[in-house]
Amino acid sequence: MNAIPTLATLMHAIHREKLEVVLIGNAAAAMHGAPVTTLDFDFMFRDTPVNVRKLKRVADAIEATIMRPFYPVSKLYRMVDDGTGLQADFMPVIHGVKSFEILRSRAEERKVGSTSLLIASLDDIIASKKSAGRDRDLAVLPVLEKTRREASPMPVAGAKPRKRGKK
Repeated sequence: MNAIPTLATLMHAIHREKLEVVLIGNAAAAMHGAPVTTLDFDFMFRDTPVNVRKLKRVADAIEATIMRPFYPVSKLYRMVDDGTGLQADFMPVIHGVKSFEILRSRAEERKVGSTSLLIASLDDIIASKKSAGRDRDLAVLPVLEKTRREASPMPVAGAKPRKRGKK
């Protein structure tokens, strides 16, 4: 199944409502090139009354339903649409992420359909999975770390490392 059309529809509604979000989790890792799969989209956002109203308008615009709280004391907002297969989780707190502002400052912008999307850095995705410590998160870490290593700039052949300190 190609999730891009569903994500593009969701992002169009998110942009229309001016809701700031950052995609994190396996969907973001896949956009970095990691060979991982997922059934949902995980977003971090600021949990304010204004943003919760925006989130509800996003759900209404795409004819989805928000279930909250999904877990008894959770602040997770789960948006679902059985017709399209959409499952998107919106969370104000994510393991291993200090704040939305820090996550956003390190995120990368990518095009999805006609809109843009902020995706968490691979470093932040890895930190989140390590911190969560669930078996399914720990199982994917070697794949994410390999993707990070392969994405790192390769040293130029014959180049000498720069010395730090006095010149």
